[in-house]
Amino acid sequence: VQLVESGGGLVQPGGSLRLSCAASGFTFRGFGMSWYRQAPGKERELVAAISSAGGSTNYADSVKGRFTISRDNAKNTVYLQMNSLKSEDTAVYYCYTRIGSVTCWGQGTQVTVSS
Repeated sequence: VQLVESGGGLVQPGGSLRLSCAASGFTFRGFGMSWYRQAPGKERELVAAISSAGGSTNYADSVKGRFTISRDNAKNTVYLQMNSLKSEDTAVYYCYTRIGSVTCWGQGTQVTVSS
């Protein structure tokens, strides 16, 4: 199982980024996917989650209305569109899934929101 994030970077407040997570080694369309983030000195927190077929999503209150999670099961990829970014969104963003009792994390991608 491999999850590889991309798309992070430095962006000004109010800007946008789209993160991607390319999955391999398992039947992607059969599993829900999530994005987590971890800011310096803070615990890792759930940002957004999406069901296996993409019909159900949920978001942390702090990102509702600004972030959108989506997936393309033909490309084995999950996305996180982040708009109206704030300095408090600065964190390492991780892709996550759980396959039975096995939890799977990507290596993370850094998002820095700063002027």
